[in-house]
Amino acid sequence: MKLPAALADAIIAHARAEFPNECCGLIAGHGDQATRVLPATNAEGTPFMYVMDPREQMALMDAIEDADEDLVAIYHSHTRSAAYPSTTDVELAFFSEPLYVIVSLQVPDEPVIRAFRLARSAPAGQQITEEPVAGG
Repeated sequence: MKLPAALADAIIAHARAEFPNECCGLIAGHGDQATRVLPATNAEGTPFMYVMDPREQMALMDAIEDADEDLVAIYHSHTRSAAYPSTTDVELAFFSEPLYVIVSLQVPDEPVIRAFRLARSAPAGQQITEEPVAGG
């Protein structure tokens, strides 16, 4: 995925603004090129997981479709752990096409952004595939 620095900065800023709770949102674009970040509300309001409000999620997905863009990724933050999918992240990965982007604030001054393909129905050991994140 190609993620311009300004969009990476927006995701990090969202994660920091929601700290100590996890943030979440969508990344729109074309193909593997991210073009905008759409922050969403974490309906759980907790540091341990995220759940997008279903109505807000649908409205954001409609806005992406109306703009003739693709849903490139779904993002969220990990406030105290590495940028790697948790068991819960995999179990709640209902979409197979978009990437799942995680920003870690485990080291607050050194945020890390990583992207993954998650296949919750795949056999154990094959559910998580990391995809590169490049500036773009």
